[in-house]
Amino acid sequence: MKVLLVGINSRFTHSNLAIRYLKAFTEDLSYESFIREFSINDRVERIVEEIISEKADIVVLSCYIWNKYYVKQISNLIKLIDNNIKLLYGGPEVSFDSENYLKDSLSDYLIEGEGEETFREFIKCMIGNISLKGVKGLYYKENGKILYGGKRKLMDINNIVFPYTKDDDLNNKIIYFESSRGCPFNCKYCLSSTIRGVRFMNLERVKRDLKFLIDKKVKLIKFVDRTFNCSDEFAMGIWGYLMSIDTETTFHFEISADILNDKQLKLLEKAPKGRFQFEVGVQTTNNEVLKNINRFVVFEDIKKQVVKLNKYGNIKQHLDLIAGLPGENLESFKKSFNDLYTIEPDEIQLGFLKILKGAPMKDEVEKWGMVYAPYPPYEILKTSDISYEEIILLKRVEEVVDKYYNSRKFKTILKYFIPKFDNVFDFYLSLGTFFYDKGYLSRSISSVDYYKVFLEFNDEHLNLDNKILKEIVKFDYLQFNKKKYMPNFLLRDPSKNFERYLKDSQRKGDIELPYMDYHLENFKIDIIKFLDNGQISEGEFYLIFDMSEAENITDISYFINEEKTLK
Repeated sequence: MKVLLVGINSRFTHSNLAIRYLKAFTEDLSYESFIREFSINDRVERIVEEIISEKADIVVLSCYIWNKYYVKQISNLIKLIDNNIKLLYGGPEVSFDSENYLKDSLSDYLIEGEGEETFREFIKCMIGNISLKGVKGLYYKENGKILYGGKRKLMDINNIVFPYTKDDDLNNKIIYFESSRGCPFNCKYCLSSTIRGVRFMNLERVKRDLKFLIDKKVKLIKFVDRTFNCSDEFAMGIWGYLMSIDTETTFHFEISADILNDKQLKLLEKAPKGRFQFEVGVQTTNNEVLKNINRFVVFEDIKKQVVKLNKYGNIKQHLDLIAGLPGENLESFKKSFNDLYTIEPDEIQLGFLKILKGAPMKDEVEKWGMVYAPYPPYEILKTSDISYEEIILLKRVEEVVDKYYNSRKFKTILKYFIPKFDNVFDFYLSLGTFFYDKGYLSRSISSVDYYKVFLEFNDEHLNLDNKILKEIVKFDYLQFNKKKYMPNFLLRDPSKNFERYLKDSQRKGDIELPYMDYHLENFKIDIIKFLDNGQISEGEFYLIFDMSEAENITDISYFINEEKTLK
């Protein structure tokens, strides 16, 4: 018997942990199993062609909100081509209301919830031609009826078999890793709230498994643990181990910032820069709204710990907000955004509430007047507190925040514009609306245009000094783009004479420059002073940019201006 396990990921760089678990957990059984991964950017026809070519008896499809319709289309085509191929579904998208889901699908079997033990029993039955009756966690079709083996108890996760092998090609992939299951919190919008308690893997085993991936020189390992730092001893044990290893691998964790304690912070302060990334769910800074979703935390506690981490300067922090939460209107969300912005995290993600099957929030949609899309990702459209039109405005804010704030390539421009508005949110809303009105949200624009748009935005909305603005735009552009090319809307200076003079001076030893390969540029304002205190001072200023490292910039105005004076 041959089984093909198929993952249809949201991006090419992602990897599917679930199907790897299933394969590893049944590796000792006498059957053939293979893994194939695709992305939602692949053509359905190509995916089906690849699946059919494997000539499998059973095709297993991992189902999520982002691939539900792909799975449906793929299933239709597989059954049209060869109805003898059996289909098995699993994953969070089919683990609730499973009986009806199976009834309305072309699948023959469906696994509910945790799949490892159920899949193993299923395979043993199929190999031995044994009845599936009594296989817990399994729904299946038989003689036109849907049969169910009953609910399965949660497994000991230390029994999970490590899913990666020495033959796996993990280059340029985000590798997902799990060291615990469950969450100590009960947020109403989250599926994790349906399972109480947290189960941890043995710490020494976690270290051993991580060492395997580190030795394979994986670039990014993303922990899928829902609240990684909920156990002080466990989190510190892993963090301490990862800090002690010589590696270029980056590790991403979802944490709850409010429960970071002094011991954890003291340890994290010593982490090598770039070793860790933290994703922190803020969701809202409105404490009443937090109570509505069963998050018994206050924003002030989150902010206090995140600010401490920020000061260390060694851990990238990604903070989340969710629009459409019960009891939160536009003004409340605006305040949440402005509150969060004061922290200055590395990234801000604006998400929108999703009414997931099985999550407690689904039982409260009428209470809060929630209207949501009936198809994946089941995103909120409006509530009693926020209109559809207001949700659309927030979508525009999300777009420009992601492009301009999260890219970190427009910091000087943002520093210049934001003080011209009453608050940060109003700036991003104005910019997002401008993008929409110009049609930039519905079509692709060039990387150069993302800089030029600020000149257009200024001309139509603020009418600030264009000469000063161009200098600021030029600085950000040169920092993160090719130095030998300058767009027409930006003026290039200095002359080749100054460049030659600088090189001659460096050769003679008159000046010592910190970079081997650099670019010299003249500015009509003191950019460094502006970055320090926000003040605009006009004059002649000269900066050199390190060609190999964007953040390396040195002011040599004193040297060039001295040379000009001597002449």
